[in-house]
Amino acid sequence: MNKNPHVPAEEIAAQAEYSRMCADIIRERYYYKIPLAYVHSFGCQQNVSDGEKIKGMLSQMGYGFTDNADEADFILFNTCAVREGAESRVFGNVGSMKKQKQRNPKITLALCGCMVQQEHISLKIKKSYPYVDLLFGTHVLHKLPQMMHERLSSMSRVFNITEDEGTIAEDIPIRRDGTVKAWVPIMYGCNNFCTYCVVPLVRGRERSRCPDRVLDEIRSLIVDGYKEVCLLGQNVNSYRAGSDFDMNFSQLLREINNIEGDFRIRFMTSHPKDASHELIDTIADCGKVCRHIHLPVQSGSDRILQLMNRGYTADSYLSLVEYAKNKIPGVAFTSDIIVGFPGETEEDFAKTLELVKRVGFSSLFTFIYSKREGTKAAQYSDQTPKEEIDRRFKQLTDLQAQIAADNFAGRIGQSVRVLVDSQGRLSPDYVGGRDDSGSNVEFKGGTELIGSFADVEITDFRSAIIVGQCRMQN
Repeated sequence: MNKNPHVPAEEIAAQAEYSRMCADIIRERYYYKIPLAYVHSFGCQQNVSDGEKIKGMLSQMGYGFTDNADEADFILFNTCAVREGAESRVFGNVGSMKKQKQRNPKITLALCGCMVQQEHISLKIKKSYPYVDLLFGTHVLHKLPQMMHERLSSMSRVFNITEDEGTIAEDIPIRRDGTVKAWVPIMYGCNNFCTYCVVPLVRGRERSRCPDRVLDEIRSLIVDGYKEVCLLGQNVNSYRAGSDFDMNFSQLLREINNIEGDFRIRFMTSHPKDASHELIDTIADCGKVCRHIHLPVQSGSDRILQLMNRGYTADSYLSLVEYAKNKIPGVAFTSDIIVGFPGETEEDFAKTLELVKRVGFSSLFTFIYSKREGTKAAQYSDQTPKEEIDRRFKQLTDLQAQIAADNFAGRIGQSVRVLVDSQGRLSPDYVGGRDDSGSNVEFKGGTELIGSFADVEITDFRSAIIVGQCRMQN
């Protein structure tokens, strides 16, 4: 393990100088306009957070931003490797850029992130997509200014897929996508090596940010008016692992909770094998920590959990859920479940359905098993037939839809506090946001409410959206 994963301050300063030199080139080349960048992040919240850093660095170089790739001078896809579908979408988007590149050869097309960190993918792109100009992996994101300087200076293709256990780069400029809610990574990488997951192979080993850095960032966000921070990590319960400071995740939550201001704290993701009673007690004690725990179970079968290398049993998972329900009134659980893991039998799947019924998740993220090159599960020969997977997937989603509907119906008449963050989807004169449990809530109101908390009485629900009536805002 890298005992000192932090990028030296001198390196960060050097990258800032590269940004300045890039800005000089861009001003000379685009003297007649501000060049526009299109940045799209696929996949998880960590990727979204990385995308905000990419935008921050590009902004320092002099780029403006657009949501329309057709009008961009710089196009970047920040990729995901967790499932085959995400990779297919990336290749589809890159393929569609070929004609745009032919129309305007000056456009820079870039790929980065988890997908391109894989050697077989980066080699494919180099060989089959010659119009991709810039390609870099997860461990060198902070070197974007240097890579851009090389690209702008020579107009040659630039590739950097450094193999590394992982780094922590502080003081990278961030251009956040919103003004109400903010992502705050507290750690990077993963040590768990679940047999289906490629993340440890592309994100490196676990390394944690210094608590003072995390707390300072959050204090600054609250001063700037943000009302919610979401702490990010592949396994936030492993916070402190491999570090030289003495503060675990529960202690960090308490420190954040003590920061002055009216704001909420969320976190993801929490691994069941490391989620402790201490964590549950901390959530119960801390008024700013949301009563919502995303706790991916993946399967209800101990046999499948062992094949997945998850490190817990269905009983231990249910025991933790029961403890939380006793300690935290109204706590809501969401989860991830994989359908069709190699060797999954009808009996295994029935155990998953039973666990879902017992927990009563407020929502589920359900996925069909996706074979990932380099993982142990990719070598398993007992792959489940597609028609069987499709049948099970529908059975699971139908069950969860009924559970969610029952949960929502039982909440009619309750009052919830909602952080309003967007215009509603149900009607133009509605606004919406999430309550403490993570549920989507919409009610009639003007966009001037965005960025504030509102007390809402639940009156109805429509599919996955709770409908209410505003009683008070603050």
